[in-house]
Amino acid sequence: MTSQGRFLTAEWRNLVMLNYEVEPEILASRVPAGCEIDSWDGRTFVSVVGFQFLATRVLGVSIPFHRNFEEVNLRFYVRRKEEGEWRRGVVFVRELVPRGAIAFVANQIYGEKYSALPMRHEVEVSDTVGTNRVSYQWQRSGVWEGVAATFSGPATTPGDESEEAFITEHYWGYSRQSSGITIEYQVEHPRWKAWHAETATLDCDVAALYGAAFAEPLTGPPSTAFVADGSAVVVRRGRRLR
Repeated sequence: MTSQGRFLTAEWRNLVMLNYEVEPEILASRVPAGCEIDSWDGRTFVSVVGFQFLATRVLGVSIPFHRNFEEVNLRFYVRRKEEGEWRRGVVFVRELVPRGAIAFVANQIYGEKYSALPMRHEVEVSDTVGTNRVSYQWQRSGVWEGVAATFSGPATTPGDESEEAFITEHYWGYSRQSSGITIEYQVEHPRWKAWHAETATLDCDVAALYGAAFAEPLTGPPSTAFVADGSAVVVRRGRRLR
């Protein structure tokens, strides 16, 4: 299949990834047509992911005041067979960004579930010995909520069959439209290096933000958490699946 043209280029950096094991039944009604839930070692995950969008260009154009911003999303993992090969992808439950125009474009073109809220971040990463910290926050109903992780030591490249590789190496996005049609789009980036998080926190009203179904699994500590260094990325134009 010929690749779709480029829609967006950017850098995704300093990704905080908190991963929670859930029962597949929680996600079943959210799986887009043509896809099935993907699992690792017999376990089903959702992830809260915070990161920096940097040097963003849409259709090759750099838009003032929309180049650098934060994003935090809740996502889960699916796969779809195309010409005898599995395509491993993600489905977003909700995505937060600080700019209304970004949310509008993503919702209109890809049928995603973006919301615009005030956001901020702190990145304390040093090459010297010590503890590093990355955090992303958003303000909702007048209260600051957030996700954060601390880590230290050198980053390593995840092994092919590792949980880190499963979480980070899904190179397709899938979105279910209100009509029931599925949009598929490709995301390109090299393999990221990662640190295991020493501490990881999600501080928010889970039920109000993501829905009551996620309140119990996301209220406790994550099953695993790590920080990825990130890279330049390319997001291809989406296409409708039959």
